[in-house]
Amino acid sequence: MKLAVIGRGLIGSAAGRHLAKAGHEVTVIGPDEPEARRDHKGVFGSHYDEGRITRGLDPWPFWSRVSRAAIARYGEIEAESGIRFYTEAGSLMAGAEGSRYMTQLQAVRDRDGIACDSYDTAGLAERFPFFSFPDGTIALHEPRNAGHISPRRLVAAQTKAAERAGATILRATAQGIDEGPDGVRIATDRGEVRADRVLVATGGFTNLLMEAPLALTVLARTVALFRVSEAEARRLSAMPTLIYLDPNGDDPYLLPPILYPDGKWYVKLGGDPVDVPLKDAEIGEWFRSEGSAEVGDFLETAIRKRMPDLAIEGRHTMPCVTTYSPENIATIREISDRVCVAVAGCGRGAKNSDELGRLGAELVAGNALPDWALEAAV
Repeated sequence: MKLAVIGRGLIGSAAGRHLAKAGHEVTVIGPDEPEARRDHKGVFGSHYDEGRITRGLDPWPFWSRVSRAAIARYGEIEAESGIRFYTEAGSLMAGAEGSRYMTQLQAVRDRDGIACDSYDTAGLAERFPFFSFPDGTIALHEPRNAGHISPRRLVAAQTKAAERAGATILRATAQGIDEGPDGVRIATDRGEVRADRVLVATGGFTNLLMEAPLALTVLARTVALFRVSEAEARRLSAMPTLIYLDPNGDDPYLLPPILYPDGKWYVKLGGDPVDVPLKDAEIGEWFRSEGSAEVGDFLETAIRKRMPDLAIEGRHTMPCVTTYSPENIATIREISDRVCVAVAGCGRGAKNSDELGRLGAELVAGNALPDWALEAAV
């Protein structure tokens, strides 16, 4: 059977690797990252960045399961590709003692046997002096199998590993899908690809290829990168990633200093205070922007509150998008006899993308998904 994967982002590149390793003839279709984002008129990927949190803890069983499965294969992907993308810095999740979210996390820890250390406000101040928390805060710290990944390098690793396993990588943009009785024809800007079945893994751009739009919500996101000196990065070398579950419902996420391609160190903070949905035609324009300056100001206020001693040398913002399904789990299903989709990371997709890609690979290869992969998390 000849298979194709449209989308060479986090989920698509993972699906290509799994299909190639299973012995399938597979072509993975997707462009490289554009050199000049502001001038680019094609599609984009949300993996054009160096920092995403990875952790096993999540209040929803689906996301906890796929995260732990993906994390267990990080070493395998790095070995197959020769590209390192994972840093085991540990992960800290903090919030008000007795709050619904922290209670859920504690239940997941106990249910799934996830190794965590627990801290109260005094313990946090002693163990993690980089942060400032209000009284009544508790936290769960995953010291192992948690930290951060470079999504950009993870895609590169998956792509190289897939190619080494026999996949064909077509650096092109899909423009349309024509399904017939004998197979699928995929029009691209570099010619036509024919396949027996196709997996569409194109994130926020998915509905541009679908004859009948999927029930997906694409939200504009702004992240702030705070530049710090190399000396400040060394001072914070033991800092874990942090998600703080604010009583008002916000859950900003914070990453320790990471060296970016421009040779500078940045502490990254994300967490838009308001959801801004994007229509299909607006997604590309959002990626060509610098994100929201107002959100950038909000995030700067937040980081100065959480890390009052952080020596910030500069700040800039970046655009991103997150794609959600109504069920709050990844949409991995058959659309027709020959077309399947694997989309919607729901704001969690980077760290667990290898497992989401594996599930998509199973589906397009004709195999049934386990029941747990279809159970809504709402």
